[in-house]
Amino acid sequence: MAQCCGQRAAIDDFVVIEHGTRRLAHVNVTAHPSADWTLQQLREVIGDNEGRNKYLIHDRDRIFAKHLDDSMRALGVEVLQSPIASPKANSICERVIGTIRRECLDWMIPLSEVHLRSIVREWTIHYNHGRPHSALGPGVPDPPTELEKTPKSESRHRLAAGAFVRAKSVLGGLHHEYSSATANASA
Repeated sequence: MAQCCGQRAAIDDFVVIEHGTRRLAHVNVTAHPSADWTLQQLREVIGDNEGRNKYLIHDRDRIFAKHLDDSMRALGVEVLQSPIASPKANSICERVIGTIRRECLDWMIPLSEVHLRSIVREWTIHYNHGRPHSALGPGVPDPPTELEKTPKSESRHRLAAGAFVRAKSVLGGLHHEYSSATANASA
């Protein structure tokens, strides 16, 4: 199931999130949203759907025109509109918009639409691959396929011999992702 929403501002954002995994399937921004632009964004997600998404939930914004819903149905996706004046019906998507704002955009000054798009796309990679989600127990929407084996320590508070903590900077140091590694794996 995919859910999409946007936030009205000088530049609108468009987010498609998969409910079950909390994976951000698609994120984009534009200063001039239209029904045709929105349809193209949805086609980019649903086009490579492979039967994964059966439903699309969206709010009643004017951008979701009738021909957009008809096009989604033609792609085999059932369209569900959230009820009028029911903000909790779109809560997962609204929450991720708030998370993008709090964890990313409140700390950065985008200089243009292109710059904003690159910031949001980099943050999306962090959100899907490195940011823990409490709803996933805590897990990440797209966990790594292979986890590196590191030796177990005898103590909970010390690293085993030959192991170290690897830090990866995200968005110029705004966030960091940490993982354990062995000394020979870093070479």
